[in-house]
Amino acid sequence: MAGLKIGLLGGSFNPAHAGHRHISLIALRRLGLDQVWWLVSPQNPLKPAAGMASLTRRLAAARAIARHPRIKVGDLETRLGTRYTVDTLRALKRRHADMRFVWLMGADNLVQLPRWREWTGLMNLVPVAIFDRAPYSYDALAGLAARRFGGCRVRIPGMLIRTGPPAWCFLRERLEASSATQLRKSRAWIA
Repeated sequence: MAGLKIGLLGGSFNPAHAGHRHISLIALRRLGLDQVWWLVSPQNPLKPAAGMASLTRRLAAARAIARHPRIKVGDLETRLGTRYTVDTLRALKRRHADMRFVWLMGADNLVQLPRWREWTGLMNLVPVAIFDRAPYSYDALAGLAARRFGGCRVRIPGMLIRTGPPAWCFLRERLEASSATQLRKSRAWIA
């Protein structure tokens, strides 16, 4: 596994949906990754526990959606004992110093990134790929995180994994419209 290029997609996955799979496939292709790891969080510190399905159920649903040999679904944060993304990234970099990681997130998360623990430290740990997600993209690109790290933007996505942090890129592509919020509202996913 030495030298692998790994995309990390973290989240509650409450529930996982076709949009997660879609951006994972885009990341594999456009960023030149070997694998994408879905990090199913035991509990997102920024989200309420009420309405959260069990970790076991969310993992099973994520595995059913992922359906790709290069997308790996796991409870890495539970096994590492980490709660915050920055701590998870530090632990992964210590354990797998021979791998290259890139953090994957939607534009909606770039908007709220300044609310994350040690968010500037996160940006300095690994390159970050931001996926266009209407209607958040304009606010994301005009927001604090994009402004603070504006000089670190990589315009060619395939170069991101080869660029030392801080580095980020914005990927515009037709995206899958699924959202966990919509699925929970439609009662298609009952926690």
